[in-house]
Amino acid sequence: MKKLPIGISTFSKIIEQNYLYIDKTDIALDLIENYHYTFLSRPRRFGKSLFISTLKEIFEGNKKLFEGLYIYDKWDWEEKYPVIKISFGGSRSTDELKQSILKNLDFSQKNLGVTCQENYDYATCFSDLIQKSYEKYQKPVVILIDEYDKPILDNLDQMEVAIECREILKRLYTQIKENDRYIKFAFLTGVSKFSRASIFSGLNNLTDISMKPKYGNICGYTQNDIETTILPYLQGVDLERLKEWYNGYNFLKDRVYNPFDILLFIDNDFVYDNYWFNTGTPSFLIKLFKQNQYNLAKFENIEVGKELVNSFDIEDISLETVMFQAGYLTIKEVEHFGDNIVYYLTFPNIEVKKSFNDYILTNYFIQANRKTKVQISLYRQLSRAKLDELETTFKSLFASIAYNNFTKNDIQNYEGFYASVVYAYFAGAGFDRIVAEDATSDGRIDLSVFIDDKVYIFEFKVDGSSAMKQIKDKKYHEKYMSRYSEIYLVGVEFDKESRSLCRFEWEMV
Repeated sequence: MKKLPIGISTFSKIIEQNYLYIDKTDIALDLIENYHYTFLSRPRRFGKSLFISTLKEIFEGNKKLFEGLYIYDKWDWEEKYPVIKISFGGSRSTDELKQSILKNLDFSQKNLGVTCQENYDYATCFSDLIQKSYEKYQKPVVILIDEYDKPILDNLDQMEVAIECREILKRLYTQIKENDRYIKFAFLTGVSKFSRASIFSGLNNLTDISMKPKYGNICGYTQNDIETTILPYLQGVDLERLKEWYNGYNFLKDRVYNPFDILLFIDNDFVYDNYWFNTGTPSFLIKLFKQNQYNLAKFENIEVGKELVNSFDIEDISLETVMFQAGYLTIKEVEHFGDNIVYYLTFPNIEVKKSFNDYILTNYFIQANRKTKVQISLYRQLSRAKLDELETTFKSLFASIAYNNFTKNDIQNYEGFYASVVYAYFAGAGFDRIVAEDATSDGRIDLSVFIDDKVYIFEFKVDGSSAMKQIKDKKYHEKYMSRYSEIYLVGVEFDKESRSLCRFEWEMV
């Protein structure tokens, strides 16, 4: 079998050194033939860099690399074009960003055999490089930009630097519009989608293909890929469990796997772990969560409108939109109401759900060395219906929360905060099914947790009213009576002054 291309995003290396490659050249050909300027947003480590490398080899006419692939007999390999490729790494200052741009441009100058007149100014050099490449080769130029937004995302924890980076990139990308007559094709990728006004000023014909269904599989492995090309590498693996752990990303075509997860899963002898999540921490998302009143439990079923596919500015970031673009949420369902669209979002799979909640617990709610012990206790207590022990665990975990992490808001007055803590523990402990605000005929249940033939109905209160009384008055349990043999009602009340659990009531119905 071919070698696994772990960490390899250079198309020529994959082909020449006999690594596994999932053919995406049919999508590449369609893209090239139908668009002039295009943009793609996908989560990190999803194969964007490999796709850009594939485009580069196509435009440079390296026919031999594509033997046996879809595009091989469908592209005019005699037509070769000069390619300028820019790939951004991490930059923690504006000086680092400018140096990174100049380094990229210097590489293209050497590769194309042209020299910029002004190497000290990145924007002027970029414009000069485009024009001189056109003049030398008498062919329009191809521009490929990978991770166009990384310098901004890497600095969201220092907003002034992020804004300065945005202005530097805006000046760079403006050169594409100003040199339109010399350009055949431009393709830009990134994680987020910042507004045209803030990044691509004047580049009005930039087509965003991120949510076009025909390009939904442009990155990632499909279920068909798993069951055909990749199947020989998965002998003995429970494919349904694999799907639950790593599949689920929805870009309006097939649900896809993150390739990085699958390759590491195979390389680590089929051990289920959070391979993708561990490659980057969502610190800027946690910062947004900490500063606002978000209920983690609602991430199981978030309703958003057209803003999901819209762009945004640094100064006005929507947590739900960024979480979707970054890969921590995905589309569960789409509904159309006349001219309006509603997207229902959820965690894509077990890896992301478990890891994201674990990350929040470890960094903001509790001491890391206590988290695992608490989660084990919770799983045992609910699997055995030990509700008296559950009360003790709840009191202990809320007493240990570092509330000083949330000093900018009145978090102790917000029921969703307490629901978030409980939800994060349950999700991190490995409960497969947890439902927030499950609708009944007379209201919504704060949290429903399912294990085996048991269901636990949780209601949280901080306003002095009775949580148990609400559960009973609204008859929340009736929703589950026909499907579960054991139903437990759990009312949990907190004192907003002491921020501690003051009443814990339960009963079985």
